[in-house]
Amino acid sequence: MGDEADNIDKLYKNYEILSDAKEKISEHEKEYREILDAVQGTAKEKRLASQFIGKFFKHFPALNDLAIDRQLDLCEDEDPQIRRQAIKDLPALCKETKENTPKIADILAQLLITEDTGELQQVNLSLQTLSKIDPLGTLTGIFSQIISGDEATRLRNFQYILNKFMKQGSEILTKEVEDFVVAEIKKILMDVTAEEFHLCMAILNQTRLSKTITGHSELVNIAIEQADLDADLGTLAAEDETVERFIQCASEAIPYFSKQVESTLFIKFMCEKLLPLQVWNLIAAGDDQIQTQLRLLKVFSEMSSYCGALEKPSEKVESIYNVLLEFMPLPPLDADLNETPSFNFSHAECLLFSLHALCRQCPEFLTFPNDPAKLKDFRSRLQYLARGTQGYIKKLQEAIKGKSNDEMKSEESQIKVTALKTTSNISTLIRDLFHSPPSFKSIIQLSWVTPKAKKLDSKSSSSSSTISSSGTKRHAPITFNSENGKSDDTKGSKHSRNSSSGQRVYTPPSGKYSGKVSYSRSGGSGGGGGGGGRSRNNNRNRGRNVYRKNY
Repeated sequence: MGDEADNIDKLYKNYEILSDAKEKISEHEKEYREILDAVQGTAKEKRLASQFIGKFFKHFPALNDLAIDRQLDLCEDEDPQIRRQAIKDLPALCKETKENTPKIADILAQLLITEDTGELQQVNLSLQTLSKIDPLGTLTGIFSQIISGDEATRLRNFQYILNKFMKQGSEILTKEVEDFVVAEIKKILMDVTAEEFHLCMAILNQTRLSKTITGHSELVNIAIEQADLDADLGTLAAEDETVERFIQCASEAIPYFSKQVESTLFIKFMCEKLLPLQVWNLIAAGDDQIQTQLRLLKVFSEMSSYCGALEKPSEKVESIYNVLLEFMPLPPLDADLNETPSFNFSHAECLLFSLHALCRQCPEFLTFPNDPAKLKDFRSRLQYLARGTQGYIKKLQEAIKGKSNDEMKSEESQIKVTALKTTSNISTLIRDLFHSPPSFKSIIQLSWVTPKAKKLDSKSSSSSSTISSSGTKRHAPITFNSENGKSDDTKGSKHSRNSSSGQRVYTPPSGKYSGKVSYSRSGGSGGGGGGGGRSRNNNRNRGRNVYRKNY
């Protein structure tokens, strides 16, 4: 105990000597070395040493490497309180020696994988402090670990940039800093896992790219590159990752489509590569085929409204039409007219919406001028689907009629409200397509999509709604005259709803793809290169060899 007291007194004495030395402080290297050696002492000595090392660090450049090494010893101490103190004091090594910022940020970036909640909080605070001293140097260290770290380290650092660094004010997030983030993320996107891809896109969404049409175009081009839309699929296997990659990349691109930023390449790929029936029937063949196909159709229909001019549009529309027939059967010869037919309404909504949107480029397609039998077949299928839709709408309206506001908040009621939106949309689309010739004037909001934010290129827009907030249908039911095949279209009142403020965030569905597949062109795994044999699963042996290797 006496030795500890003497050593602590010695530390304080050395501190006083160095503080009083002023311009002659460089002559007192011996005292600073004694402070550095105190990291091998007792807990109290270690905590004092941690605070004193940074205080005089700038005055002894010849001892900088040794001082950093000693501070890292404390960051790896068995005592969590000492580790936290050392982590807290790390930024002091950069306060007036910014050239060390990348090294210290690299070290802190490695410490982000700690499972100690208190320690992790201190790592975050130290990185925040460091970013105020030198934001570019801090990012350099963090991105160094994203490039060379293992998968767990990469993930934590992506999350730190997204959830912490990008939330800071404009005094830190200057144009220079944003440009650096954008440039580094673009490099990293050459080799990322699916989860990392989504994190990268989320980070880019917080930069200048999300604020301009030019930026939106860049973000869409990134998604296009990741989707590899130019690839020759060959024979699509049942478990092929192509479909999942397309869904994930399209999901990231959807918020940025507009009149100026078109979805044409995605639409072309879908129509030419995925919708042909010989491919469509192989997609996710198995128990989850219906759901995978629905997820694919949902992103496809959302993109359809933003498609530019297609080459040979009738061929693209025909691929949609052929798949639609799979979900829009002919009425059976022995059909009971009193029985409501059953359909996959969600699939039908997507396909009808896409057909309706893209047929504007070849309106003559659905008139079948050279094949009256095909026209009769199509109208018969539309009638049968309309009968099933109207029957289901009636059941849904009865199910939610008279429910209180609290009852309408239940999951079951919300599902029924969405189903009512789906079937109402189908009715509106059928009414347009049943016209002779077909009409493409109706504008609907897809049942699962919340109104989009105001686009950068337009004023606030409104979308027609076929149901009220309570789920009650606002237009008269569609009836069909079986004698002449024409619709008795009685139009009811509609109301408009202004787009909500704030950009709609598309949440892509999770699945097996996002957990294991790399988007890499080079075939690398999401862990990146350079991980070597370093262990990232504990709090020990981190930092020194790594930063010396990187710097």
